[in-house]
Parts: sequence; structure tokens; C-alpha cells
Amino acid sequence: MSRTKRAAARAGQQWRDDRGSESVELAILLPVGILVLAMLVIGARIALAGDRVSGVAGIAARDASLARSAAAAQQAATASATEALADRNLHCADVQVSVDTSGFDSAPGVPASVTVAVACTVDLSDIGVTGLPGSRTLRDTATSPLDPARDLS
Repeated sequence: MSRTKRAAARAGQQWRDDRGSESVELAILLPVGILVLAMLVIGARIALAGDRVSGVAGIAARDASLARSAAAAQQAATASATEALADRNLHCADVQVSVDTSGFDSAPGVPASVTVAVACTVDLSDIGVTGLPGSRTLRDTATSPLDPARDLS
């Protein structure tokens, strides 16, 4: 066989060796692409939920500071936080509202405040990618002053 025929035969072998490589590349890269897309969806959902949770504790603290007693402040904060989350279309798997009502024990005329902490657990399990977290807890905290001229009656 002449030299040019051998070179042409080798070139033909190289062409045959590359066939099917696109399928292999796609089979390798497709799961990686799906994982990246799932991470983007999870990140967007967490960012959106975090934006919606922001300010809920402020609303609850403001409502709690208007209450006349510590028990009424606890009820008002819990109700307003739950309502604010529902108004913002944020579906939490678990909502926890913690109210620090120690300011109600101070005498009238003394500056005091009420602090509310809201925790909302957002469910991410519906995305269904193995190895990713199934939920994420988002938190918000706010403090509102009590009226120093409040009446304890």
C-alpha cells in the first residue's frame, strides 16, 4: 500500500472512532444540567420566600405592642404573623412565633419593648432532587416599643 493510501486509511479510522461521542457527552452532561437547573429553582424559591418573610415579624411586633397584657400580646403576634404569611402567599410547613413579653412586667412610664421572632419552614421536597435539602427554615425578628404611658388596667 502506498503512503497516501495508508494515510487516507488512518484518517478514515479516526472518523469512525469519533462516531457516537456526542451521545456519550450528552448522557454525561444531561444529569449535570438537570442538577444545575434544580439548584437554580431551589435558590429562587428560597430567595422569594426570604423576601416574603421579611417584615412579618415587624407586623407581629407592632400588633403585640398594642396589646394590654402579655397573653394578649402573644395571641396578637401569632395571629398577625400567620395572617401576614398567608396574605403573602407563603405556604410554610411549620410556623413558629416566639414573643418576648418581658417588657410588660415593667412599670408604666419606664421604656420597654416587645420582641417577636418568626420562623417559617419552607418545604422544598417537591423539587425531588436526591441529596438536596427537603426544607429550609427562614427567620425574621423585630422589636417594637411599648407605650410608656400605657395603662395596666
